Amino acid sequence: MDTSTEISDTPPPTPQPTAEQKRAARGATRPGDRIFLGLSRGSGIFLLVIMAAIAVFLTYRASLAISKDHGNFLTTFEWNTSIQPPSFGIAVLAYGTVVSSIIAMALAVPVAVAIALFLTHYAPRKLAGPIAYVIDLLAAVPSIVYGLWGALILVPHMNGLFGWLNDYFSWTGLFSWDEGPARSLLTVGILLAIMILPIITNVSREVFRQVPQMHEEAALALGATRWEVIRMAVIPFGRSGVISASMLGLGRALGETMAVATVLSPDFLIHGSLLNPGGGTFAQNIASKFGEADEFGRDALIASGLVLFVITLLVNGAARMIIARRKEYSGANA
Repeated sequence: MDTSTEISDTPPPTPQPTAEQKRAARGATRPGDRIFLGLSRGSGIFLLVIMAAIAVFLTYRASLAISKDHGNFLTTFEWNTSIQPPSFGIAVLAYGTVVSSIIAMALAVPVAVAIALFLTHYAPRKLAGPIAYVIDLLAAVPSIVYGLWGALILVPHMNGLFGWLNDYFSWTGLFSWDEGPARSLLTVGILLAIMILPIITNVSREVFRQVPQMHEEAALALGATRWEVIRMAVIPFGRSGVISASMLGLGRALGETMAVATVLSPDFLIHGSLLNPGGGTFAQNIASKFGEADEFGRDALIASGLVLFVITLLVNGAARMIIARRKEYSGANA
């Protein structure tokens, strides 16, 4: 009698992990692991609570001021909270903050990335160490020191650059100069670029150091030059880190206070030229007016701080979305 064995095509059921196995997978089986997990989770929740509390406070105080604003808070070109009815707006402040930050980023990011690449792939170790140390010291300089240096040294020496830009590029409208003091948004942008340069350089340098050695060696084995190795292996691998470093620098540029207040001469007008005094920023306006403002004036300043808070959140959120959508940033691609 022939016997046959029926083989089922259905795979055996996968056993479900037990609660103990789930805890082990999370690394929370030992008391120390459970304590650390709780502290880490609590710290994250506490941070979210702090952010929410700040947002609620700013929104509440801002609503008190905006409800009594006689002008349009988004488009008014003046800031006068002492008259009745009060009239104030953030149009000039938003323009000055955005323009000065864009100038700073356009100047600082290419230079910072170039310095980071030089320190990690070109400079000998005896030279890279001292240069990196000096850059670290620049990051520790207080803002008021940068502001004093900008007011006493940078501003007087900007006349030559402003004159050259006016002679050759005044036809653009952006670089026309009336030969007044060089306390303009371009000067502020240059000062901010110097201030954020160490942050972007240090983070980018550490990211470039993490590039897998086999990626660079593979490119060299295929006959690539030093620059081709950097272009095909180093920069693609570190692109997400450079973006993160740039966002850190942009966050400081957006919120910088004392240095901008020391250098800039605001007049609450939007000028087409970047070389003439004028404009203003959120942080500079808050710092210069908060001490002499009454309770309503402080609520108005807090309202402008809320706008800066929202802009910062949007910038950082956009950076995270860019990094999340480009998964290839995690590896080196040609």
